[in-house]
Amino acid sequence: MFYAAANVGVMRNVRGFRNSSLGGDAAVKVIRNLRNIYALIFGINILLTVWFIIRQIPEGAVVFGASGTVMLVCLCIQYNRLSVATLIRDNSILSVPSAMLSTANGKAKINAEETVVSTFGILIGSKIYKWGCDGVYGVRLKAIEIDRARIYLTFGDGAETMQVELLHGMGNEQEVMDVKQRLLRETGVKAIISGW
Repeated sequence: MFYAAANVGVMRNVRGFRNSSLGGDAAVKVIRNLRNIYALIFGINILLTVWFIIRQIPEGAVVFGASGTVMLVCLCIQYNRLSVATLIRDNSILSVPSAMLSTANGKAKINAEETVVSTFGILIGSKIYKWGCDGVYGVRLKAIEIDRARIYLTFGDGAETMQVELLHGMGNEQEVMDVKQRLLRETGVKAIISGW
């Protein structure tokens, strides 16, 4: 069991349940930069492999060819991460400035990076938790609860369940009902309202 809490201020533009600025840009930039580094290293490896082949030094060609293969795998993984992070950022429902993460065994980690909640998952800094993308047996958004101060999102698969707690800052019941309808429309999960 993994527990995450966003202990931050109130979001702007609650009625639309979306911050006015596009959240997650910093996280996507970090992932994109890492992808570019992998692409550069892969390109250098290919050039060195060709150079060793032309110079008829098979040992060097094998070493840089194998290294290039590893970099290609890393590049493909990073490209996939960038695609998912961009999908989450572009379909943002809620964005808050930070999160506090803690595990079931009591270890806590404060994450001062932006947290973005989307139809497709959650982006906490450059860490991606996606749901609804891997079919019936993948990670699914299981429950949404809204009380007077917070929104609780519970998601996971059969092996692990996580919960994220976000401060919402909504002031009246009509705003909460609007958010409930939006979450149902966007995620397919009916939010449970308590304390209103």
